[in-house]
Amino acid sequence: MLPLRRTNWLPSVFNDFFGNEWIEKSNSANPAVNILESDKAYIVEVAAPGLTKDDFHIDLHDDNHLEVSMEKRAEKKEGDEKKFLRREFSYMNFRQSLLLPDNVDCEKIDAAVKDGILTINIPKRKEEEKESAPKQINIH
Repeated sequence: MLPLRRTNWLPSVFNDFFGNEWIEKSNSANPAVNILESDKAYIVEVAAPGLTKDDFHIDLHDDNHLEVSMEKRAEKKEGDEKKFLRREFSYMNFRQSLLLPDNVDCEKIDAAVKDGILTINIPKRKEEEKESAPKQINIH
């Protein structure tokens, strides 16, 4: 499973110093993403503190691209008398596409948000199982 990389023409000092330029460092505006693999599944974890399942949208496209997007807007509530001198987190959005390997069971992909982490479970299929049409992934 490969995240679709965004090219960064300006490498970080940390990457240059330690010689690990092959590791793409996450932008502070984007949540951290973990990708794990077991014998039976791939698991994608997205750091999502303060977000709910309604803030996320997950789509699986025909070309085996799994797209995870998030949008969160801070809405002004009636009676909210806060006067911000500076406000940087009133709106957040995020979009990440992952190229899935051919051995995934697209029909059984599911996702859940718990304790500030969006977890997407992508089961591997047995070789004899066929792929089916693309679908939208529901978040529990």
